[in-house]
Amino acid sequence: MKKVLITGASRGIGRACAEEFARGGWQVYVNCARSVELLREVAESIPGCIALPFDVSDRGAVYDAIGGMELDCLINNAGKALFSPFDAVTPEQEKELYGTDLFGVLNCTRAVLPSMIRRRTGVIINIASMWGETGASCEVDYSAAKGAVIAFTKALAKEVGPSGVRVVCISPGAVDTDMNSRLTVREYEELVDSVPLERMGLPEDIASAAAFLASERASYITGSVIDVNGGLI
Repeated sequence: MKKVLITGASRGIGRACAEEFARGGWQVYVNCARSVELLREVAESIPGCIALPFDVSDRGAVYDAIGGMELDCLINNAGKALFSPFDAVTPEQEKELYGTDLFGVLNCTRAVLPSMIRRRTGVIINIASMWGETGASCEVDYSAAKGAVIAFTKALAKEVGPSGVRVVCISPGAVDTDMNSRLTVREYEELVDSVPLERMGLPEDIASAAAFLASERASYITGSVIDVNGGLI
């Protein structure tokens, strides 16, 4: 049975990925750092699912939890949003955002990559954002972190491709998750009106793309950024 670890899986996109991969017959491991009770609820709702609570921004904790773990797929989904003028971001906010959104990706990947290379198999799926491609006002640090994840995907894919490991990136648009709960009704409606498909994305839309990218049907796809945004960009 193939094994997948999904970070940031207590809700939203991560939970949808866990459910999608479980339906596909995968052994699913789910992670988060703070919402541990929700994470356990996710694990209990999926037969055979195992919860692995740890902080992806803490390299030592990551290696203690998953160092050397033999995975067929790693989904780096854990993320933190930050909506603020750039010059108002505090050092604490900056450290937390980059620690999760960028260094969390690096830490988890470094922990499991040697096993993938040794076995000459594996897929790493990084969840970025359309703002990592276009940039967003008042989300400069978030955009920068997600842009770095995109660059990381492309570079690592070139490095580990000869070892049989694929690295891909999903770049979601506006998705109906807790991350967008700050939007007012008017802002929500305006955002939907700007999407050519005239709806917000669902976590399941991202999960479906991840399941495809992890499958043999995508065996010749690596280093790619897959936009799942309803045509917004």
